[in-house]
Amino acid sequence: MNISNNPLLFFNGLPKFNEIKPKHVSPAIDYLITEGRALVEALATTTEVPNWQNFALKLEDHNERLGRAWSQVGHMNSVVNSPELRKAYNDNLAKLTDFGSDVSQDERLYAKYRSIQDSPEFAKLTSTQQTIINHEVRGFKLGGAELTAAEKVRFKAISEESSKLAAKFEENVLDTTNEYALLIEDATELTGVPQDVLQAAHDAAQADGKIGYKITLHFPSYFPVLQYADNRNLRETLYRAYATRASEFGKPEFDNTPIIQQLLKLRFEEAQLLGFNNFAELSLATKMADTPKQVVEFLETLATRAKPYAAQDMLELMAYAKQSGIDDMQAWDVSYVSEKLREDKYAFSDQEVKQYFPEIKVLQGLFKVVETIFGVFVKKTTAPTWHTDAHFYEITRHDGSLVGQFYLDLYARNNKRGGAWMDEAITRRVVDGQLTTPVAYLTCNFSAPVGEKPALFTHDEVNTMFHEFGHGLHHMLTQVDDYSVSGIKGVEWDAVELPSQFMENFCWEWDVLRHMTQHVESGAQLPGELFDKMVAAKNFQAGMQTVRQIEFSLFDIQLHSELDPNGSKTALDLIEEIRDEVAVVRPPKWNRFPNNFSHIFAGGYAAGYYSYKWAEVLSADAYSLFEENGVLSQETGQKFWQEILAKGGSRPAMESFIAFRGREPSIDALLRHNGMTN
Repeated sequence: MNISNNPLLFFNGLPKFNEIKPKHVSPAIDYLITEGRALVEALATTTEVPNWQNFALKLEDHNERLGRAWSQVGHMNSVVNSPELRKAYNDNLAKLTDFGSDVSQDERLYAKYRSIQDSPEFAKLTSTQQTIINHEVRGFKLGGAELTAAEKVRFKAISEESSKLAAKFEENVLDTTNEYALLIEDATELTGVPQDVLQAAHDAAQADGKIGYKITLHFPSYFPVLQYADNRNLRETLYRAYATRASEFGKPEFDNTPIIQQLLKLRFEEAQLLGFNNFAELSLATKMADTPKQVVEFLETLATRAKPYAAQDMLELMAYAKQSGIDDMQAWDVSYVSEKLREDKYAFSDQEVKQYFPEIKVLQGLFKVVETIFGVFVKKTTAPTWHTDAHFYEITRHDGSLVGQFYLDLYARNNKRGGAWMDEAITRRVVDGQLTTPVAYLTCNFSAPVGEKPALFTHDEVNTMFHEFGHGLHHMLTQVDDYSVSGIKGVEWDAVELPSQFMENFCWEWDVLRHMTQHVESGAQLPGELFDKMVAAKNFQAGMQTVRQIEFSLFDIQLHSELDPNGSKTALDLIEEIRDEVAVVRPPKWNRFPNNFSHIFAGGYAAGYYSYKWAEVLSADAYSLFEENGVLSQETGQKFWQEILAKGGSRPAMESFIAFRGREPSIDALLRHNGMTN
């Protein structure tokens, strides 16, 4: 294959998604790794005194090229997965892990970074460049550069095995989700399920050449059945299928139980090699929190404040379930009974609200908020994409200059992993006066349009859209000129959710919401009285939701700090203990939540899931300044841009927060926003 025609090696513009095929992956990655190894050898053996320009910048350049090519492969593997692409991804993931391990353990490179750090020239570097050098020195330590030769061999083997296991964990979740389908021929079994969900299920069955309704474990299909179906047996059947994905209750080859055990052992061994007591300590070396104990104390403080509200929520729900004829409320009843209670209590339903949120109005409303507070413009344009569902947009300043660009892929489909996320396609940097504009991927799994109707979003989905766009803004509005700390790069993991959760607050502002609604049939704006009911219901079961997140966070941090991976106690034993302490909803014993907890076993959140709760503290407190100054204040928006978004990872997140807010964060705004204040 001619390397010069390989679309993955095109770095002078947007990715060529219309040309990329699985056959391009190995030649491109092999070429870049070979190039990288040659560069490392040249830099390691030169007698030239290392500095930013002749050493660090050259490694930055190569990291950018390799990162850009691999991000396209990883993204397509997530959104248009196929057997050929999966094989290409896994084969090259192993090569990349091998290359990355070799680089991070190279004592010659490590010594050169340290010599820059110790040189008189260091003080003359920009603060951003100094941060990068400091991060690199830390990275070499955490990458095993100070280990003995034998330890390095073992450390590298651990890294390679861990990355393979994490990829396999995610594949098992995707495969078990894709494989399950329940065909229901009798429509009366689906009483209560919303019409648009029924139509989508009917269309899915028809596409398979079958009569009836096809229900899957993809969230837009699964969750409305759990929330609305009157058929309790059906809810239990679906809940059981969903809650036991990738476990011993299915195909042995898809069981994540041994992967969890093996990952925990490898992580513990990795931490021990580097001189840490456990993997949580290693994970926190690059985060805002200092120790696992500090994280546990934060979560337990929050649990102490939230649990009385959660217990009250649960008592109310159980009493309502009994009135409705469900004396022994089970996990598969919780969403259903909660929805009925909320409809009774606040006189509206998610489905009623959903009719006011067609896709085009939601996007217009989201863009209007961004344009108002940051003084930019968002407009749709064209670029090659990986699927007809995906679209392309650009963000410009008033003078027309380009700030950032993004792809938007909103609908759930087969061969696309679940959830919602933002990822980096191209990262902003300036080299020799040439600006590279940042480009983001924004991906969700919402219901696609049904028939002639546009896609309609629940208010929760609107929140999700704002959330992911917040991540996108962090990436696209950066003003950092150096690759390694531009956008979200180099930002402490427990601060990276700040801009995303911050953006969710706007979904609860009348002046924002009313402009992004239009009833799908009547064209009417969301009525003020319906919005008032939504606000009244905003903190419905906030206590239950908070302790649920604390349960997951405590499980994660204790799994990686207190559980002996070589002992007899399992991850399932641990989560049951934590539920004894904080949970108010007890899933059945056969629930296998850890087996599909991709965030911590495949998604980079290991010993970091608490970040969601910590970032909620930061985001609620940051938003309180907008509440004080006017929620659409451009002056406050500019300050948020300049002190938080623009700075990326160029300085510690706490410094950025204090520069914006004028003080350290307080838990009070979060509790107030969640209605958990006396």
